Amino acid sequence: MFCIVDEDISRRTIALSIRTGKLTARTLAWALRAAGRKIQKGTHQTPHGRQTVRQLMKQGEATNSLPVEAPREFDRVARRWNVDYAFYKNGEGKYLLFFKSKQADAITACFGEYSRRVMDRPRARRVPILARMKRAGELLRQRPRKERAKEAEREER
Repeated sequence: MFCIVDEDISRRTIALSIRTGKLTARTLAWALRAAGRKIQKGTHQTPHGRQTVRQLMKQGEATNSLPVEAPREFDRVARRWNVDYAFYKNGEGKYLLFFKSKQADAITACFGEYSRRVMDRPRARRVPILARMKRAGELLRQRPRKERAKEAEREER
């Protein structure tokens, strides 16, 4: 039905030949959509950086895993090292870091920097929201209540 005759190096120009009895806008649109699908299939790129475990496994390379406590902190460090990795949550606050075995050296260096950052930060940096709400409630209860002056004025009138 159609075939791509020539594709420019810069991917700006495409020559498209269609054999049809009557060339209508609908036929032309169908041919262009089909050509677009064919081009997209050929230019599939593998994802880099953070990805899902399924995407990492789909690349067909051997993977290793390590336990991680703070995935956000690891994300910040891993962007600098340009490694492919994925997180898998295996419990409350527990994550497994999956990475390609080929990138073990880069992950080792990245993990060293990550562990230094985790060890340097204080354990209880933030007060949990529930504790903050309880404290605010206690402070409100301790405050003396003011009588409303406006209501008293209205009753006098």
